[in-house]
Amino acid sequence: MTRVADRFVRAEPRRTAGQFVEGLLSGVERKTCWSLAERAGHADPQAMQRLLRTAAWDADAVRDDVRSWLVEQLGHPDAVLVIDETGFLKKGVCSVGVQRQYTGTAGRVENSQVGVFLAYRSPAGRALIDRRLYLPETTWCDRPDRLAAAGVPDQVEFATKPALARQMIAAALDAGVPAEWVTGDEVYGADPGLRDDLEHRGIGHVLAVGCDRRVAVNDGRTFVRVDDLAERIPHREWQQHSCGPGAKGPRDYLWAWITTATQPGEHRWLLIRRNRTTGELAFYLCWSPRPVPLHTLVTVAGSRWSIEELFQTGKGQVGLDHYQVRGWTGWHRFITLAMLALAVLTILAAQQPDTDPKIIALTVAEIRRLLNALVLTQPLPPAHTLHWSTWRRTSQARARRSHYQRRLGPTTPAGRSSDVGVLIVLC
Repeated sequence: MTRVADRFVRAEPRRTAGQFVEGLLSGVERKTCWSLAERAGHADPQAMQRLLRTAAWDADAVRDDVRSWLVEQLGHPDAVLVIDETGFLKKGVCSVGVQRQYTGTAGRVENSQVGVFLAYRSPAGRALIDRRLYLPETTWCDRPDRLAAAGVPDQVEFATKPALARQMIAAALDAGVPAEWVTGDEVYGADPGLRDDLEHRGIGHVLAVGCDRRVAVNDGRTFVRVDDLAERIPHREWQQHSCGPGAKGPRDYLWAWITTATQPGEHRWLLIRRNRTTGELAFYLCWSPRPVPLHTLVTVAGSRWSIEELFQTGKGQVGLDHYQVRGWTGWHRFITLAMLALAVLTILAAQQPDTDPKIIALTVAEIRRLLNALVLTQPLPPAHTLHWSTWRRTSQARARRSHYQRRLGPTTPAGRSSDVGVLIVLC
């Protein structure tokens, strides 16, 4: 917390932010302002809520500090920047950016928010280093009333997910983040502007594309669908390579590559992955400022799984999706503090010494478990626990009365308050 302390103007939010991050690292089951405040010994959740809503601090500046800290610990010139989005399932229509849209979190169309993230993967470890909230165009960016109600800044305009990824990549590279490659799925591989930006900066890319993508062959005179090209590859041309370790061993696939450069001196390839069991194919457009072997492209393509694992770890270990905020500021502040908590676990994992080969290295989950057992244990008196039980039930009763009042109407025909009707319904 000392690395980000200067970002908080006053002592109270600075102290509360430290308690907030400790709470995210703790064993609290649901990491909301209520539960984190109870764990921190507060009498109510107001300090935690102020931290996310109105306290004076810059979430983007904290994000920059987190990124710098991670680069200090994990930085490597051959690192890969990985871009992807994840969904946050929501109820109602007031949470900023929410609408019915497809999200891989649910595997279907659901009412959700979507955040686009940038991850850093190096031989020393992997971590989330940036985030952007996606605002749908018609249901949000074309509705000034909704934007104002959610506290979206006036300068924020509609941006596609690839455009948000371009912003994050540019910010990371401008900040001096060492990286040689960028990878992402079909959403980002389909954007020519992203590929052009990377090539202009001299950053190699391995970006997935759909099976209907056409690429140049025969020195650029003919364009052929990538799935048609895959069918023409002789069996002997497929090579088995592992794109990284998995939970059940190396992730071995069959790979083939085809040069698609149309100009002398260019280094462009179509990379094709075939599942050894199902035969399912995946396609990648690749570019590099210098010649590279097939195994390098395979390794970069396999790096994309690291961000999926980070989403799983972030949601499971530090409550990345546990927030209960509706506004623009609250979303960015909660996500940034969750990224900081995840960075703590990532760096502790990277700093551990070599262990006995008979046991696996400490995982992020095990490090968090040890932190809670040895460092973050905070016994609270029974009176505090009973106070919070009363506080929660009182707040829930107040919320229930408010819901009934809203349904019954503000007043009775005689002009009297409807509280009597509410009490009758409650009884």
